[in-house]
Amino acid sequence: MRVSALRCAWYLTVLVFTLTFCLSCADIRLVTTAHAQAVPKALEQGGSDAVMRVRRNAWIVGVAGGQLSGTYMTFANEMAQVLDDGDNLRVIPIATYGAASNLDDLLYLQQVDVAVTQADVLDYFRTHRKISNIEQRVNYILRLPASEIHILARNDIKSIEDLRGKKVSFGPAGSASSLTGTIVFQRLGVQVEQVLYDNPTALQKLKAGELAALVRVIGKPIDFFARLPANSGLHFLSIPFSKTFADYYGLGELTSKDYPTLVPDGQPVDTIAVPAVLAVSNWPKGPDHNRRVGRFVEALFTKWDKFREPPRHPKWRDVNLAATVPGWNRWSAAEAMLKRIQPKEDVQVAKSEFSSFLKGKLPAAAGLTDEQRETLFREFLQWREKQGAVAQR
Repeated sequence: MRVSALRCAWYLTVLVFTLTFCLSCADIRLVTTAHAQAVPKALEQGGSDAVMRVRRNAWIVGVAGGQLSGTYMTFANEMAQVLDDGDNLRVIPIATYGAASNLDDLLYLQQVDVAVTQADVLDYFRTHRKISNIEQRVNYILRLPASEIHILARNDIKSIEDLRGKKVSFGPAGSASSLTGTIVFQRLGVQVEQVLYDNPTALQKLKAGELAALVRVIGKPIDFFARLPANSGLHFLSIPFSKTFADYYGLGELTSKDYPTLVPDGQPVDTIAVPAVLAVSNWPKGPDHNRRVGRFVEALFTKWDKFREPPRHPKWRDVNLAATVPGWNRWSAAEAMLKRIQPKEDVQVAKSEFSSFLKGKLPAAAGLTDEQRETLFREFLQWREKQGAVAQR
């Protein structure tokens, strides 16, 4: 009798434990289900193939960036991240040959609506390629940070003149360096044996002594150079600035802060820099081109503060939205957005300065018509902006 009672008690204990365990598991499952990570709504949306195709393509903007390792591709990627608004706006960054070929892509590739290129590229297409109405067909949205010209050479090469007749790589065809680098050497009157290697191959050949130097036009700093060891036997060459570069180029320098293993502390290397440009096709590539890119421009200007915040590329902070580009026309939608966000106080200050300018410099200003005053005021604003750009150099 006592054994049976003990056995019943044991069975009862097991039953209670089992029920408690099962209930606990059920509670865990309920909690887990209640707190499970939700699937993004964008993936939950559905519909027929026709509906999905229209929805996914309605607000797509293709941006030609550059080589995957370059600053321009970083700009394109970050525009895609900051401006993303699902089906309302989706930016597609496109890897390309580089800044020079990007203008070709902007003109002729159906998928490219916007491109990162350089200020001097448009002039080359106008004067050498002889493309008609290029100033009307391609406009700019804003001027991006300048890219510095890097000439990396062996230690036995002391100046650009020492490169005369030697083999120099200007990057792959279509890259910024293949055009801008070539223009710089032409203007300096230094004839070299030009080759067009991809940059990793060029660096390998430079280390092996098969090249005297390589050229890259890219926003500093870039890991491609920063990762070189101090005993690499390589250094940067200085590029003297002169009036021959005054049209599109500005002063630049490479410092030990940028490249501590290549530039001695307190001995910056002088170079020249070329402004980058966010360009747009002004000739509609389709019935909705202006509509899509117009929304892109609106988002770009209204969300501009986000580009200045970490972890975005630090060069975004150097951008002046109102900065102009010599030889280029700003796209009308970008001009309208700029006026919309420009503080009224700045306009009032500018008009006050303009009035003082007229009184002090133009005694006959009282006889100007309203239209003449407005035209002169626009010219004054352009002059004022250029003066500010010079002061920043």
